[in-house]
Amino acid sequence: MIESGSSVVGVDPASWGLPPGTAFRLDLPAPDLRPFITDYHIQDSDEAVHAGTVTYPLPAWPVIRIILATEAISLQLGPRRYVLPVASLYGTTTRSMAVTSYGGVTIGIGISPLGWSRLFSVSADKVRDQVVPLDTMMPAAAVHALVETLRTADLVKDLGPILNDFLRDRLSPPGPHEEVIVGLTHLINDDKTEDIASATRQLGVEANALRRIAIRYFGFPPKVLLVRARFVRSLVRMMLGDCITDYSKIAPTYFDRSHFLRDARRFLGTTPRRYLMRHNAYMFANLRARRDVIRAAKAAT
Repeated sequence: MIESGSSVVGVDPASWGLPPGTAFRLDLPAPDLRPFITDYHIQDSDEAVHAGTVTYPLPAWPVIRIILATEAISLQLGPRRYVLPVASLYGTTTRSMAVTSYGGVTIGIGISPLGWSRLFSVSADKVRDQVVPLDTMMPAAAVHALVETLRTADLVKDLGPILNDFLRDRLSPPGPHEEVIVGLTHLINDDKTEDIASATRQLGVEANALRRIAIRYFGFPPKVLLVRARFVRSLVRMMLGDCITDYSKIAPTYFDRSHFLRDARRFLGTTPRRYLMRHNAYMFANLRARRDVIRAAKAAT
């Protein structure tokens, strides 16, 4: 099993609360890739302990997933059920999913909207709330070579350099909408952003043009992205707090608790309480790891 932790100094995996028989590593890409790639992560679990374990990841930005485990992983996303190939791409999601795994190693690469604009020629809305084979989105020979390299690599020491090289080789030149993509990403991640009208004013882009850019590179219209981000941020704060039902953690732009609960039905398919009471210890640990790595990285700059 891999060693839990991060190459970011000041991170203690003992505080993550990983379940027995599991490990998790979270690292940042090289500085020149950070506008495009959010993180690299490795999940590992003992096949004898965690065969058939189900986790429920939150809606998220796109992720490249590479499975080095011996048993296939299955995934339920809305009405679609997948048996994942070795290398796959999750599009931007607006639904919680159910992932059934049987132990072993999986590798993830988080992709920002700006990263989508530089890595993929396909419009992001074509694969939203879907999972597709990675070799349908990137050159098949390059994807196959990456997988084979990772199979024999020291994943603790060599994962970052391998993925850095692979992704640099895939990046296209800057496009004409980069400034708007970066600006919209900032507004989506800001708890103070209330509506699409304010976002349009701040970016100096007409509403119809902003909608087209959002669909092309983010996968959904701006309003959906704003609502999803607000909900996920609020839920994560609850999950990382002392009380998982502390509604004081929700974003200030929510009118009231019932407003938040309506979004929970939309994005989780259930209530926050029921979602948070699921056996989802590995995901809680992953959230703590992301919080700690981000804090440590900021403190080091």
